[in-house]
Amino acid sequence: MAVHTELIRRLADDFTALEEAVLRQVNGVGAPETAAALEDPALVGPVTVVLAHADVLARGAVRRAELAVQPPERLRRLRAQARTVRRARSQAEARYKKERARRIGRPRPVEPLELRVVRTAFPSSFHELLRQELRGAGLPDGSPHAPESDLARWAWERATDGRDMPAAVRELLDRDDEAFVQALLLDAREEENPLLPHDAVVERWSRHTRTASAWGRYAIGQAERDVLACPPTARRAQLDALGDAYQDAAVLAARSREAQLRATDLHDRMQACVASAPFAEVVAQCRAGALARFKHSQPEAWRRVRDLTVQHQADCPERSDGCRRCHGTVAEILADEPLAGQQEDGEREPSVPPSSAHDDRYALLADLPETAVVAVADAALGEDAAVCGYGWASEEGSTGHGDSMAASSGEAEVIGICAAALSLLERHQGVPVVLLCDSTEAVDAVDSALRAADPGAAHRTLLFPESRQLLDRLVRHRDRVQVRWLKGHVGHDLNETADAYARLALRRATGHVSAAMARKEAARILRTFGSVQHHSPAAA
Repeated sequence: MAVHTELIRRLADDFTALEEAVLRQVNGVGAPETAAALEDPALVGPVTVVLAHADVLARGAVRRAELAVQPPERLRRLRAQARTVRRARSQAEARYKKERARRIGRPRPVEPLELRVVRTAFPSSFHELLRQELRGAGLPDGSPHAPESDLARWAWERATDGRDMPAAVRELLDRDDEAFVQALLLDAREEENPLLPHDAVVERWSRHTRTASAWGRYAIGQAERDVLACPPTARRAQLDALGDAYQDAAVLAARSREAQLRATDLHDRMQACVASAPFAEVVAQCRAGALARFKHSQPEAWRRVRDLTVQHQADCPERSDGCRRCHGTVAEILADEPLAGQQEDGEREPSVPPSSAHDDRYALLADLPETAVVAVADAALGEDAAVCGYGWASEEGSTGHGDSMAASSGEAEVIGICAAALSLLERHQGVPVVLLCDSTEAVDAVDSALRAADPGAAHRTLLFPESRQLLDRLVRHRDRVQVRWLKGHVGHDLNETADAYARLALRRATGHVSAAMARKEAARILRTFGSVQHHSPAAA
């Protein structure tokens, strides 16, 4: 038993040893005692971290072999290993979720059934009364649907009051977002930062790992471009640089997963804090006070709640457990009664969704000037690298495609919109241009920038310099450009053509198709597009 415990401790403390043990187990050559140790709950989270690291490295090995033009048999082995690691990673994540659910799944004290029914059947009324009680007790308002989140932070701040924050931690927290992301990149590429797991930092760490990982993918994309610029026989140095980029990306992936685990652990501890004395008593008193206010303000509703709960508890098989899961059933009965749907409570009126800014106006476009040039843009994003392909096709028959760098599908679509619009603006001097796109994120980002005459309005979508430069150029022509949403993949000819060009551009940019084959495929897409244009009713 002592040997088993020591092995678990060693694996938990040594990342390399744990990764080696996990990969041996994944490949079916692990020792029995190691397999038993890896099943320990203490290693469930760390195993997901090492597999996040191994997954990126396995895919990187495949990519380097593809670009090095390795023999087919070696490629098959590497691809099989990458699939094995990916499958193991998915299984480890599923096991972690089960273990966490088991760990935090301890039954909480059951609140009175009447309180739970009122909270479910009359949410806005109850939570407004709860806000009043919380304010009276000096607690934060909380949110209408989950006040526990804000209360947890309130309790945590008071439970940890008086703990000195090291100056280095304060300095890290005071950095702006860009400088903080640079700290994450330094952590991954040069030296691990021991301050990131601090309770005051870990949530920000977890939030910004996506951005840091995007810059890791950017480095891979740049390295791939350098490889593809060389003939296969002269790629050794470039392939080594690509390997280094994948190593950094693998560390970023592992640190990202670690940040998520640590943030989750912090949230669990915060919730445990608010559920323990003395905070639990204060919160319980506020909820009881809110229920008392409800009795006074809505006596008729309260009498009906009371009657239904008494009737339900009379013969409920779960009454010995406090009818822990029964409040929803009782609340549904109230929902079907006129009393619970009174308009003054404002809770049972069916909500009318606001009119969307992205209605299917693309089908008519009746409000456009007759001279407007209309085109559809689309994009395709790579898996590991930040390389993206884009394509576009216009109603007057012109098309185009190319590649760039994007951190997300939304950014890739913005690049496609901007590249298409700039090309059409140059071709058609003085004519308005309308770009359609099936990404609401991209349409909103470009539209907000055009309306504000400021590319910075799209900063939440755009991360890399390529997209920002394109949008900066497009904003100068804002008086001649419109962007609108187009529902994708519903047989719209322009959309299908743009999509085909985008996927071709991505394959060409990543070296999956030669320049000669890409030219042939582009010509085939153009012929198909021309044939559709020729036979379409509009053309006739």
